[in-house]
Amino acid sequence: MLYERWRKIAAERSGQPALCDAASGRHWTFGELLVAGETRTIGPAGTAFPQGHSPEFILDLLAAWRENKMVCPLEPGQTPPQIPLPPVDCVHLKCTSATTGAARVIAFTAGQLAADAENIVATMNLRPDWPNLGVISMAHSYGFSNLVLPLLLHGIPLTLAPSPLPEIVRRAMENEAAITLAAVPAMWRAWHEADAIPPNVRLAISAGAPLPLALEQAVFKTRGVKIHNFLGSSECGGIAYNMDATPRTDAALAGSPMRNVKLSLNDDGCLVVRSRAVGETYWPEKLKSLGGGIFQTSDMAELKGGLVFLRGRLSDQINVAGHKLLPETVERALLAHPQVRECLVFGAPSRDAGRTEMVVAVVASDASEMELRQFLLQTLPAWQVPREWRFVKSLAGNTRGKISRAEWRQRYGDKTHI
Repeated sequence: MLYERWRKIAAERSGQPALCDAASGRHWTFGELLVAGETRTIGPAGTAFPQGHSPEFILDLLAAWRENKMVCPLEPGQTPPQIPLPPVDCVHLKCTSATTGAARVIAFTAGQLAADAENIVATMNLRPDWPNLGVISMAHSYGFSNLVLPLLLHGIPLTLAPSPLPEIVRRAMENEAAITLAAVPAMWRAWHEADAIPPNVRLAISAGAPLPLALEQAVFKTRGVKIHNFLGSSECGGIAYNMDATPRTDAALAGSPMRNVKLSLNDDGCLVVRSRAVGETYWPEKLKSLGGGIFQTSDMAELKGGLVFLRGRLSDQINVAGHKLLPETVERALLAHPQVRECLVFGAPSRDAGRTEMVVAVVASDASEMELRQFLLQTLPAWQVPREWRFVKSLAGNTRGKISRAEWRQRYGDKTHI
C-alpha cells in the first residue's frame, strides 16, 4: 500500500524537487528519488532499520517498502529491539522515548501510518510550495510523521539540515521563498536567542516538550512568527494542534483536536484518543490501553469549547501532606518568570514524615532561589512552592527534545550531581 502510494506521488510530481541534503548538496526530483529507491537494496533480513539524518534513511525506507519488509527506524547508535515479528498486517515499529517509564515498541499497519500523515497534512495545511526543513530526528514519531511521510505520501519536499545549529539552519534554505520548520522548544529558544530564525519561515511547529508561553510570545513579537504548539504521541500520532494566528495566553492549551481525531476523557480525567492513526498494539507485550483504534493516555486534561487543556500526567502527581499537586502547575508558574529558561518539577520523599513528599525544582535561570520563591508566592499557595531547588545551565533534552522527569528524579534520589 505505502510503496504503491509513493510511486503514484512520484509519477505525478516527477520533475519537481523532492529531497535535498544540505550537508552534501545532493538533491533529487521525485522521479530521481523513485529511481534511486528502485535500485536500493537492504539485504536479506526481515526487518529494515533506517538510521541517521541523511538521504540514506529515506532510500532504506523505500527499499524496505518495495521489498515488503518490516521497518523499525532507529536513532544513530540505537540497538535494534530483539523481539519477534508482530502480527502479519503490521509493517512498522516505533520505539518510544522512555521519558515516562520503560521503553516500548508499538506496531502499526500501513493504513495507520497513512492516516496519521493525512491528519497532519490536512490539519497543519502542509504545502508543496512550503517545503519542510528537516532538523528533528526522522526516527522519532514526530519527524517520521511530519517530514518523511508527507514527502513520500503527499509530495511535500524535504531539505535535510546536518544540524540545528543556528547558522546552519539560517543557510539551509535561504533561497526558498517560504518554508515549514518543525522543531522542539529547545531549538526554537536557541534560534531565537541567536536571532537565527529564517525570515522565510511561513509555518512554525513545536512539539516534543511544552512550549513556554514567554518564548512563543517573544518570537512572535520580534519575528512575527507564530509557533504552533503540537501535541502527539508515538502510540497514536497527532492528537491536538494550536491553529491560532497569535500566541496563546494559557500555557495549558494544547490546541484543538487534529482532523479525524476524536478525544474524550476517562474516569481518571485522562485523554482517550480515537483515530484511524492509533497503533495496532504494543509488541510483544500487549496492553489494554492501546488497540482497536483507541489509545488511553495518562495525560490528565480538560476539554472545553472544542479545545484541549493539559493538566499533567496522572503518574506524576505529588502528594504533599495529603494534597495532590501536578508538577506542571508549578512549571507553568515558573516559566512565566522572564529569567527562567527551562524548569522541571517532581516529587521526592520528604524529610518531614507528615508531608509524605516535597516539591523539587530543577531550574535553568539567572534568578536566585529567593527571587523565584517570592515570584511563585504571588500566584501559588505556599504548599505548592518547591522546598528543594537545583540550578543548572540547561536541562538538555535528548535528540527528540524530551526531558525525562523520571531520569531527573532518579538522579536526585541517587544524590547524583545535578
